[in-house]
Amino acid sequence: MELILLGLAAMFAGFVDAIVGGGGLVLVPALFAAFPDAVPATLFGTNKGGAIWGTTASMWSFVRRVQPPWSTVAPATLAAFIGALVGAWLITQVKSSDFRQALPFILLAVLLYTLKRKDLGHHHAPHLSGRAERALAIGGGLLIGFYDGFFGPGTGNFLIFLFVRGFGFDFLHASASAKVVNVACNLAALLVFASKGHVMWPYAALIAVGNIAGSLLGTRLALSRGTHFVRGVFLLVVAALILKTGRDAFF
Repeated sequence: MELILLGLAAMFAGFVDAIVGGGGLVLVPALFAAFPDAVPATLFGTNKGGAIWGTTASMWSFVRRVQPPWSTVAPATLAAFIGALVGAWLITQVKSSDFRQALPFILLAVLLYTLKRKDLGHHHAPHLSGRAERALAIGGGLLIGFYDGFFGPGTGNFLIFLFVRGFGFDFLHASASAKVVNVACNLAALLVFASKGHVMWPYAALIAVGNIAGSLLGTRLALSRGTHFVRGVFLLVVAALILKTGRDAFF
């Protein structure tokens, strides 16, 4: 029964993650529930070992239909890979519990800003170029990549917000771009976790199957429904993340 529930959680996580990110909201708690005695780094590593396949499938579907602006996405991807390597290594050395209390408030700020700016992400109008574009891409990618390796939940949401608010992308281009960066984050973190034996590969394989199925379904829905749909799901997922991370941190 636990394996069935874990597979269903992986499928739903892939579905949510493909649209706006936030699959860790579903999958990480499911892993902690299924393996309460496991080391947190092992559960994070197992999550990466399975989720990277769904994210990659979703990325491939997105970039075939929505062309990411590579002048922005490429430096962000490289920086995020480096940041995730450092973050994943650090989580194998220390506990991430102290960060949990700040996360709900960061997400709340993202939610309130997006609600206030009702036109945010409706139109694709990139407004940075040259050094400013590269600086924000590298800085944002490095910071969010580090967060993904160190803690994780909500990484896709932070990436989408970076591309929408920082660069002026619409939500559909932002989601496609976020997938590319997220694959790099997952790969970097997985390399660290695997090198230290923090991946339960049989369970990662189970997660991968469910995650790919959910990701393909979510990607198809996002591409067919467009920017307004992605924005609505983004707001719902961020709100759910605020409730979940707030409960975990304070109750």
